[in-house]
Amino acid sequence: MSSFIPFALPDIGNDEINEVIDTLKSGWITTGPKVKRFESDFQDFIGSGVEAIAVNSATSGLHLALEALGVGEGDEIIIPSLTFTATAEVVRYLGANVRIADINPITLNIDIQAIKAEITSKTKVIMPVHYAGLSCNMDEILLLAKEFGLRVVEDAAHALPTTYKGDIIGSLESDVTVFSFYANKTMTTGEGGMVVTRNAELAKRMKIMRLHGIDRDAFDRFQSKKPVWYYEVVAPGFKYNMTDIAAAMGIHQLKKLPGFLDRRQYLAKRYFDSLSDLPLTLPMDDVDGGSHSWHLFVIRVQDNSPVNRDELIQILSDEGIGSSVHYVPLHRQPYWRDKYQLTIDMFPVTDKAYQTMLSIPLYTTMSDEQQDRVIQVLREALT
Repeated sequence: MSSFIPFALPDIGNDEINEVIDTLKSGWITTGPKVKRFESDFQDFIGSGVEAIAVNSATSGLHLALEALGVGEGDEIIIPSLTFTATAEVVRYLGANVRIADINPITLNIDIQAIKAEITSKTKVIMPVHYAGLSCNMDEILLLAKEFGLRVVEDAAHALPTTYKGDIIGSLESDVTVFSFYANKTMTTGEGGMVVTRNAELAKRMKIMRLHGIDRDAFDRFQSKKPVWYYEVVAPGFKYNMTDIAAAMGIHQLKKLPGFLDRRQYLAKRYFDSLSDLPLTLPMDDVDGGSHSWHLFVIRVQDNSPVNRDELIQILSDEGIGSSVHYVPLHRQPYWRDKYQLTIDMFPVTDKAYQTMLSIPLYTTMSDEQQDRVIQVLREALT
């Protein structure tokens, strides 16, 4: 059998390795000059006057965003049913509740009418997820938020560098946007994330809460005229700071991101060209002047397929090809199901998608020959 083709693989080169070595040799390995450089570079990449705050995960970033917005006991946050549990769990950290909305059958993003149906007097935030790297309909979401006096936090863990109608995600009129740099994302720092906002007060609060509620981090104290040892705790914060080791990777991954996007778009096009005649529902590409980041390439097995989703996953595995499912939806997860008495018939679109979907390999170091193998196995299984 040919060598195994993984579902995802990070693309790390000598630039990242050398920068990490430089960081290790510098003696400053926690939050310091490399984090500040990465934040500055990221602000420039997004543009539009945003401030960037590096964190140790997108989950941390979402938690910081909601806390800074004053989310608390009894508040309600609207999220999609098709997302990873992190989107929901940060809401519970604050004693608030999730209102889970069904998705659009074409985009697999949160459905606008479903959002409207979930709005109550307790709703405080809409938290859309740009699923797989395709932007949600942000004009309608932002308009709805304005109509009902709600805040918007974008879960953009999949969406770098996605654009919406020509504007990069992170530069829109949302209150906060949160990105992920986990190992399988479009760029990586191993673990890590970035929060962006134009709101100076939100940024200030998130920076303080990022590191134990201390008014300035260790690097700032070393650069200050005040005594190095002096600090003030102004809030009961968290331990969500990014390290310089992680930021050292991020500095160079960010430089490579446009090239990464080109490769992902090229591979996505090859999938479209080669799979369009099979009994599959292929993912939606952006058709409104935006661009898809192609973090995931999610196919759905149609009813007339000779094999079902689970059988197809097994066939790929038997042929040495990795795949995954994104995601087992929230309404099927024991905690969320039992906490909110969720049933399958409450989320018909999500559940139908879940039962038929799988994510097939797409990563920047994937060769054309490897992709050809994936395509060949899919064609043999589905015809």
